[in-house]
Amino acid sequence: MKRAFLLLVCAAAATLATPVQAGAQLAGMPVWNSPKGGTGLTIAADYGSPDSSGGSGSTYAGRVVFGLGTLTLSATVGSRKPEGAASSTTEWGGTGAFRLIGGSLIPVSVNLQGGFATYKEASVTTTRGTAALGFAIDIPTPGVSIEPWIAPGLRLMHSASQTDTQFGVAGGLTIGFGMLGIHAAMDYENLAGGGHTTTLGIGAQFSIRPPLGL
Repeated sequence: MKRAFLLLVCAAAATLATPVQAGAQLAGMPVWNSPKGGTGLTIAADYGSPDSSGGSGSTYAGRVVFGLGTLTLSATVGSRKPEGAASSTTEWGGTGAFRLIGGSLIPVSVNLQGGFATYKEASVTTTRGTAALGFAIDIPTPGVSIEPWIAPGLRLMHSASQTDTQFGVAGGLTIGFGMLGIHAAMDYENLAGGGHTTTLGIGAQFSIRPPLGL
């Protein structure tokens, strides 16, 4: 029921993006991206739900995103509890994204994004890294900012002296209503032993942007 609700949210969003929203790659959470970038401060609350291949359960996280024009930096901390786990695991990470193409007069945006995340479980520390090329379209709508995006790339995981690199792709939609906004994404990632895992995510954000001309 929970995953069906998340799928419905993603579909609803696609039928309707604050300018600043980069992501993190916490386990159990989509890799959030915003190729359009922007200027200002965004505070976001996220919820992720992986499928059974990703451990099921739930992940909650908070992000702080700093937009510096073509450069966007973020820091995030979250709590992950796989299905059947006795307790939650704390995760944290950050990203940096550089806009290659796009801006206020260009409706298509392209960025390069990289980031990391880490968590410790049963005395074993796991580190995740991501590298992606993001693409977005800015849909001009009066009073509403709409940014559909997709970001294919590589996912690296290092744990207990084992390192593995796989392909992954995330895609989603950010909708902004002035200072407030909502976002949804779906994340696909290949697994080292074969198969793949899919993670759905939704969230909301509050943005503070400098006055025009500053």
